[in-house]
Amino acid sequence: MTAFVLVSGGHTGGWVWRDVAAGLRESGAVAYPVTLTGMGDRRHLGGPDTDMDTHVEDLVQIVDHADEPEVVLVGHCYGSYPVLGAASRRPERVGRIVFVDAPLPRDGLSVLQQVREQMPDGPVRDRMLGQPARAEDGWRVPAPTEDEWREWGNPAGVPEGGVARLARLAAPQPVGTLTTPVRFSDVVDELPMTGVFCTDGGSMDIAGVEALVATGSPLFRQLAEPRWGFFELAAGHWPMLSTPGELVEILLRAAAGEGRRLGARA
Repeated sequence: MTAFVLVSGGHTGGWVWRDVAAGLRESGAVAYPVTLTGMGDRRHLGGPDTDMDTHVEDLVQIVDHADEPEVVLVGHCYGSYPVLGAASRRPERVGRIVFVDAPLPRDGLSVLQQVREQMPDGPVRDRMLGQPARAEDGWRVPAPTEDEWREWGNPAGVPEGGVARLARLAAPQPVGTLTTPVRFSDVVDELPMTGVFCTDGGSMDIAGVEALVATGSPLFRQLAEPRWGFFELAAGHWPMLSTPGELVEILLRAAAGEGRRLGARA
């Protein structure tokens, strides 16, 4: 029986996975939708000291308390950072890591450090880097308004009323989760991984990854290894809300080892 640990993006919680979790369970899988400390209905547990290490520990505890010998860690957007941190601490319990419209974190960099190094100049980068300055009480980055979700969050395909619900349930993000570096060891370089690109308004697809690998950069060389598989999904940035059935199918296929392989590159 395959067990999925579902970790959502910033400002949200396990509630965004409701339909996906139900679909996985109907297929016979086990689903653990995660709400990280300070997020969702655990927002009251956050504080100035809540940081990346807190969220990594949240996931380690989920893995440790799961009955299944292995889990598939699924990280959406920001969730990919604590996912890799937890995988580094419990590699023997991780059968696969799935990145859903998420960056590939780098060891020793925080979310904002990676934005500063890798994101092209523009309003999205400026907004991300300006988050600490907007933090209320010095540590709570306000959740986006409904208009801001529509402008910055790429909710393409989310049903009527879904964006309003996203805004209503979104929580302030503890700024330490964005400024504290994530740490993971080389052990994660041996784990099977899958990338899922959401192509409706997204900035990356399989062809784009192939182009990155073809540059020969060591940063992207690993993506051509056989342990990596890739899928594309015609959805915006929130496929768990817009196309949950399709995402369930992709997650099940990923867990089974399916996905496009890029092949070796010189």
